[in-house]
Amino acid sequence: MSFLLIDIGNTRLKWGLYGGAVPGAPLLAHGAVVLEDIDYLWEMGWRALTPRPTAMLGCVVAGEAIKRRVEEQLAEGWGLAPRWVAASRQAAGVENGYEHPHRLGADRWAAIVGARQHVLREHPQDPPPAIAVMVGTAVTVDAIDAQGRFLGGLILPGFGLMYRALESGTAGLKVPTGEVRDFPRNTSDALMSGGTDAIAGAIERLMRRLQQHCGRAPQLVMSGGAVSRLSHIDTLPATVVENLIFEGLLALAPTVTE
Repeated sequence: MSFLLIDIGNTRLKWGLYGGAVPGAPLLAHGAVVLEDIDYLWEMGWRALTPRPTAMLGCVVAGEAIKRRVEEQLAEGWGLAPRWVAASRQAAGVENGYEHPHRLGADRWAAIVGARQHVLREHPQDPPPAIAVMVGTAVTVDAIDAQGRFLGGLILPGFGLMYRALESGTAGLKVPTGEVRDFPRNTSDALMSGGTDAIAGAIERLMRRLQQHCGRAPQLVMSGGAVSRLSHIDTLPATVVENLIFEGLLALAPTVTE
């Protein structure tokens, strides 16, 4: 049995074909397409895929039109019934402490579950609390205690959104091509360093709060398309997981019905 996972974000659709619907299943193939090219997903990525998937699971934050177009290609190409994750009060060993659990984004929920799974694999006897960070169009920074309870988290603009806001709202500033510096001395470096420090600072603050709350240093787990922009920061000793949302979807698969 091969199992197709789909993550439809704000900018791209990412997919991965796994050898089964269980955590730790091998990744057989993967790909991505920008949402503007969603009508060509079958031709560009799925037509020649082997082995053909026998089931799928996904999470989606894009609009209904994108979701329907993906469902059409799943049905026409492989006859697959779509299954989409929604946040719940509890699943896969994680308790959802969000004020309104079902309003938590499906991609955030999958990333939180994926981070908890990762921590449990590394520390099966005494898992620490964790911070799950996804760095994409938006950045989410979520806190999970040592018992697997999602306590809450932050949402802030990603790098692109921050730079475009500065470019459109401030005369003379352009999207930077600079470097991250301790003490930037030109505008491009100042913009690049400011965006990086804003995101890193939010992560560091929530890490301190979680450590104070739990009495134990949390494990930082990061993923996302722009995570490489943070991975060099020495004050963020992170475990970078390439497919964190997919890890969460594999753990959630037994809990989702059609």
